Amino acid sequence: MGADFNNDKNPQPETAVKKKVKYKGKKVKYKVSIGDRIISVLTYVIYSLFAFVCAYPFYYIFINTISSNELSQRGKIVFLPQEIHFKNYERVLQIPNIFQALEVSVARTIIGTFLTVAVSAFLGYMFTRETMWHRKLWFRFVCATMYFNAGIIPWYITMKNLGLTNNFWAYILPVIVQPFNIILCKTFVEAVPKELQEAAEIDGAGTLRIFYKIILPVIKPILATVAIFSAVGQWNSFQDTLLLVTDQKYYTLQYLLYNYINQASSLKALVNNTNSGEALAASLAHAATTTSIRMTVTIVVVTPIILVYPFFQRYFTKGIMIGAVKG
Repeated sequence: MGADFNNDKNPQPETAVKKKVKYKGKKVKYKVSIGDRIISVLTYVIYSLFAFVCAYPFYYIFINTISSNELSQRGKIVFLPQEIHFKNYERVLQIPNIFQALEVSVARTIIGTFLTVAVSAFLGYMFTRETMWHRKLWFRFVCATMYFNAGIIPWYITMKNLGLTNNFWAYILPVIVQPFNIILCKTFVEAVPKELQEAAEIDGAGTLRIFYKIILPVIKPILATVAIFSAVGQWNSFQDTLLLVTDQKYYTLQYLLYNYINQASSLKALVNNTNSGEALAASLAHAATTTSIRMTVTIVVVTPIILVYPFFQRYFTKGIMIGAVKG
């Protein structure tokens, strides 16, 4: 009986497993049921599959850019690269003025993103200030531009009259005021406790000082979101170059690569119409194809955004307002 009593003193469920974790530098044991372990395994499996589905298209494009162009053209590259080479990237880097176009794209992305974020944050803040003159009228006027558009021709005439053709500022000034970004910032600022602003006003702070010292540090998550939206839009845009710019020194990387793809497609169609097949098929393994060019251009364009995104990811954090105001 004594042995049975001692065994029942601290009963251990058969379905529980002991697991060690570190807490404040010390290892602590706690019980994990079989059901919890199964749920954890299923969670890891599901999210791993989801991550694979998200990452595989980029991996697929990349392995096709470094594999045999002939096999890539025929859709034979699926999981592993074959006949690895880097001639596709060498051809892209040999495009005339590509580095100058890269400088223009980087410059417009950095400057345009900074100004868009600054203007969106400031206007979003001002539209929450009750002392702003006719703030509701101006806010509705800004929002109306989301739904009404005069069209490309009036827009082009306006840009030309403003001197924004063949000009670097044609990439920056027309997109500084973005109604959607302003609405995002306004909504986020409205969630900031008014006690913070009132305390600053009592201490004698003005509008700009409150915006710089109080509002900006608190709304970092939404600023990071707006920055990503703006940066992606600036980096990927090429239609404004197509419509407003004829001077090659203002060509962006995307527009240059867009022309490169069109020229390659036209050349491919010309070769197919003039040559009968065996000589062309023999040269496809080393010559760039339309598919390989498109995929290589895709990697070149997407890689910078993928590298920049993790630096903004850490700002997408909830609860930044916790403890900002002590009751």
